[in-house]
Amino acid sequence: MKDVIARFPRLTALLAGFLSSTGFEPLKLWPVTLACLALLIVLIERAPDRKSAFARGWLFGVGHFTLGLNWIAHAFTFQDAMPHWFGYGAVILLSLYLAVYPGLATLATYSLSRRRKGAKTLTITLIFAATWLAAEYLRATAFTGFAWNPLGVTLLPTGIAIASTLIGTYGLGALTLLASGALLLALRRQFKPAAAIATPLVALALWGNLSPAPQTPPGAPRIRVVQPNIGQDEKYSPALEQAHFQTLAALSGTPRPAPRLIFWPEAAIPAYLDLEPEWRARLASLLGPGDLLMTGATKVYFKRQEKDGIVENALAGANNSLFIVDARANLLGRYDKSHLVPYGEYLPMRAILQPIGLSRLVPGDVDFWPGPGPQSLTLPAALGRPPLKMGVQICYEIIFSGQVVDETNRPSFLFNPSNDAWFGSWGPVQHLAQARLRALEEGLPIIRSTPTGVSAVVDARGHILSSLPHQRAGFLDTALPAPLPPTLFSRLGNWAPFAFMMALLALALVPGTIATRRSTR
Repeated sequence: MKDVIARFPRLTALLAGFLSSTGFEPLKLWPVTLACLALLIVLIERAPDRKSAFARGWLFGVGHFTLGLNWIAHAFTFQDAMPHWFGYGAVILLSLYLAVYPGLATLATYSLSRRRKGAKTLTITLIFAATWLAAEYLRATAFTGFAWNPLGVTLLPTGIAIASTLIGTYGLGALTLLASGALLLALRRQFKPAAAIATPLVALALWGNLSPAPQTPPGAPRIRVVQPNIGQDEKYSPALEQAHFQTLAALSGTPRPAPRLIFWPEAAIPAYLDLEPEWRARLASLLGPGDLLMTGATKVYFKRQEKDGIVENALAGANNSLFIVDARANLLGRYDKSHLVPYGEYLPMRAILQPIGLSRLVPGDVDFWPGPGPQSLTLPAALGRPPLKMGVQICYEIIFSGQVVDETNRPSFLFNPSNDAWFGSWGPVQHLAQARLRALEEGLPIIRSTPTGVSAVVDARGHILSSLPHQRAGFLDTALPAPLPPTLFSRLGNWAPFAFMMALLALALVPGTIATRRSTR
C-alpha cells in the first residue's frame, strides 16, 4: 500500500475521494469515509510541496463530489432546451469547481503544519479538522453557496451527530476528520493520542443514541403530510391538472371534528392564489372548520409594457412561495423562498447564457425573485388549539446551516416543502439527511412534503418518526412533534463552529499544548 501511495499519489487521492462519498445516503458506508479521509491525511503528510498538497486535496474533492452529486445528471432529462447527456458533464464541471475547497483545506494544512518542524499525525489531524471546517463553510457561502452533502452528515447513523446541537454542521465535519485521524493514529499504534480523540467521540455517540426525543404533548395538533407521486415529466401538463388536483384532494382526507394542519409539496398547484379566487375556493372545499392547508404555489408580478402600440401587462418576475389557506378561502400568510437555486430557479448572466442555448432546468419564462429570508408565520388558534409559529424553508434552502430560523421569532416547527422529483434516486435521501441535521441543530421538528418522496416527519432530535418511500403516493397522519428548548448552536449560530475551529488550531499550533509537546518529542 505504501508503494502504491508513493508511486501514484494523485490517483490514490482521486480514488479515495470517490470512495469517500459512499458514506452519504443512500449507501451510508461511513467507515469507508473515515478510512478514505485517513488516507488523505497520509497524502498531506507525504506531500513534497504546497502545489502537491493542493493537487491531492483537489483530486480527492473531484472524486468525492463526482459520485456524491451524480443525481444532478438526472435533472437534465427534464429539460429539452439542453441535451440530456450534458447532465453528466455538468456533474464533472461542478465537481471540478467544488474540489477547490478540499484543495484549499489540504494546502492550508500543509502550510500550517510546516510551521511546526517535525509535526506529527496528531498535529496535522487537528489542523486539517480546522481547515476543513473553514473550507466547508466557504463552500456553503461563496458565490451564493453550495452546501450540499457536508461531511458531517455521514455521522448521522453513529449518534455523534448530536454534537451539531453545540457546534453545528461545520463543526460536525471537523469531528469527522478527527475520527479519521484517531483511526490513523490507532493503525500506527499511537494509542494514547488516538484515545484522546476517540474518548470524547464515543461519549458523544452514547449521548446521541441515549438522548430521548421530546414527548408529543397531549392534544398536539394533528398533521397530514401529502405525497402525490407526481413526477417532474408530468407536473406541468395542463391536460393532467384536474387529475393531479384530485390526487392531492383524495390524499388530504375528509374533514374531522378536530382541526388539522395539511401539508402539500412545493409548487403543488399551478395557481396564482392571490389572483385566482376560484382556486382558493377549490382548496377551501377540502377543509373543515379550523383546518389549515399549507401549499406551494407561485406569486407573480407584472409590468406594463407597450407592444405594437398596445399597452399590456407582461410577466416581470415571480416568487416560489408557500401559502396558508383556511376553510373560508382566506390567505392567512405567505413565505417567499429566499435562497434560490442557480440555473434551476434563475439563470445567472442570462444575457450571455440564453443566446448560446443554456436555460433554466425548471420550466418558466422569467426568473424567480428571492424573498426576504427566514421568518415565522403565525397559525391562528382554532377550536381550542393554541397559536403555533411555523418556519418555512422551501426545498434547497434547508441545506444551509444556521440560516433557516428567524432568530428573533423562534418557530414551533419547520416546514420544508420540496420538489425532489428531478433529483434522481440519490438526491431525495441526501436531502432528507440534511434536513435531519437542521432539526438537530435548531432543536425543532421538521415536516417535509415532496411530490415523489421522501416525505417525512422528523422530531427535534433528528429522528425520522414516519416517512413515505420514494416514488409512492400516500400520506402521513400523525401528531405534530414537540420542539426542544433552543440549542447552543441555535443561540450562537455559526460562531459556535468557528470557536471550535480556533480551539483546534490553538491545540495544534500554540506552544505548550498536548499536541505540540507530543509532536516535538
